[in-house]
Amino acid sequence: MDVRRVVIVAYEAAELLEIASVTSTLESANWHGALPYYEYRVATPGGHPITTATALTLDAQLALERVTGPLDTLLVAGGIGHEDAAGNPLVVGHVRRLARESRRVASVCTGSYVLAAAGLLDGRRATTHWMQAQTMAARFPDVIVDPDPIFIRDGNVATSAGITAALDLTLAFVEEDNGTELARTVARNLVTYLQRPGNQAQMSMFVSAPSPANSLVKRTLEYIGAHLRDDLSTATLAAEAGVSERHLTRLFIKHLGETPGRYIRLARTEAAAHLLASTSLPMASVAVRCGFGTAETLRQAFVDRYGIPPSRYRLTQAPAAG
Repeated sequence: MDVRRVVIVAYEAAELLEIASVTSTLESANWHGALPYYEYRVATPGGHPITTATALTLDAQLALERVTGPLDTLLVAGGIGHEDAAGNPLVVGHVRRLARESRRVASVCTGSYVLAAAGLLDGRRATTHWMQAQTMAARFPDVIVDPDPIFIRDGNVATSAGITAALDLTLAFVEEDNGTELARTVARNLVTYLQRPGNQAQMSMFVSAPSPANSLVKRTLEYIGAHLRDDLSTATLAAEAGVSERHLTRLFIKHLGETPGRYIRLARTEAAAHLLASTSLPMASVAVRCGFGTAETLRQAFVDRYGIPPSRYRLTQAPAAG
């Protein structure tokens, strides 16, 4: 192709920020020499303007039903209108048709519902906004829904997490198409961090769930947070809480869905991630501060949690130079 034709499918109450994250990233890539350059267009049912989720009106360049391939990338936006879009035979049918004529198919946020309704995610691993993951898994049992990653690639189909994850996904496409140097240049131009690894968790365990209702569990979590580098064996925590190990474990599973040991490992790993992103402390020092003891133990926990070693994580979190 002389150009990389990208079509972004939008609909009533689609999320404007997701669409703009894609188009702004591609336009920046064009400015800095993407070859072939990206020709991006927004397609809506009938080619009509839409009222986005933020109440702003967005004009379309194409009528979805009149788009023909071949396309480089077909991308479906998410937004609070995703349920209606996934239930609209016109939208779903034309997405299914165009997917067959596209080198790469993608969705942002709840745009994954449309891909799933079109059968494009059957048997594939996929993600979506963390708040919608459980509902999506129940509605589309043939899709392997993973709520944690920022984005997932399964073959030529990519799905991403909520809203600003569109930026991470599109930067990954730019890097795939044009190399790391251009992706870095685009990231600097957008005044953003270098793209996060796709398997970084969407939500920190410290903010993704409400505080447990059980006062004993809540006090124990506060103790854990303040003593990450200390002995946090189940026996130690049970003694601190004044209950048996068995009872404490039962309370953790009931209120957190995790054993004390598993929760502590996650808490230490996320604390290490914060230090890696915000300080230049040596790896061994990070490990000790977070209770891992050795850098190797930290590395193993990091790979289990994020799928990459802590050294790679630190590189991806480094702010782009101006």
